[in-house]
Amino acid sequence: MNSPAHKPLVYIISAPSGSGKSTLVNEILKSVSDLEFSISYTTRAPRGSEANGRQYFFISRSEFETMIREDQFLEHAEVFGNYYGTARKFLREAEINGRDLLLDIDVQGAAQIQEKLPGATSIFILPPNRTTLEERLRKRSEDPEDVIQRRLVAASREIENYDRYHYILVNDQLEDSIEMLRNIVRGERLLRSGNTLSNDEHKIVAQADRCRLNNVSERLQPILASFKTPVDAGCGSP
Repeated sequence: MNSPAHKPLVYIISAPSGSGKSTLVNEILKSVSDLEFSISYTTRAPRGSEANGRQYFFISRSEFETMIREDQFLEHAEVFGNYYGTARKFLREAEINGRDLLLDIDVQGAAQIQEKLPGATSIFILPPNRTTLEERLRKRSEDPEDVIQRRLVAASREIENYDRYHYILVNDQLEDSIEMLRNIVRGERLLRSGNTLSNDEHKIVAQADRCRLNNVSERLQPILASFKTPVDAGCGSP
């Protein structure tokens, strides 16, 4: 366990709706020690089996706006007519508990966090292509057709921001994506520890480096093209 004086590493994870981000986050929280999850606040209604205090804190619009006025959020944004926000208290609690903090937030929120916490590690998760994203949205679908189409349009816009992130992870094969995300989280810890790394630790860092923005492969080009986004580069499962 880290000491109480520990300064938390902050991991930002963003992705278009339907990219499998929640599944990846849940798996990482199970398998990586000393990692806390910041549960966002939202004014939207719960979906399916969602429970207050588990996936989100579900509050009224007036309660959310009171929290904005009281400067209780590290970041907040309005998406599809609903507020979403990350409370400052989770960063304080992570520091007190000697743990690192994982934030599951959208592109707007990520930009605010990156401005306030420039040392945060940012990870953008992509679907393998637009067709797969649409299939995933329909499969989970509690949403009517117009909402699905709106989410696809929003995804195209969000993906244009991929180059603002340190790491790009293509969620194609789930087990590979879980392992890659685990390597990114552990690799950042190793790099910032100041310790001499063992051979195994060097391998973890090398695996994580495959997804760094400045080391990305051509994998992203067809993905961006499928969303009619300017072509550049990317990383994903082998």
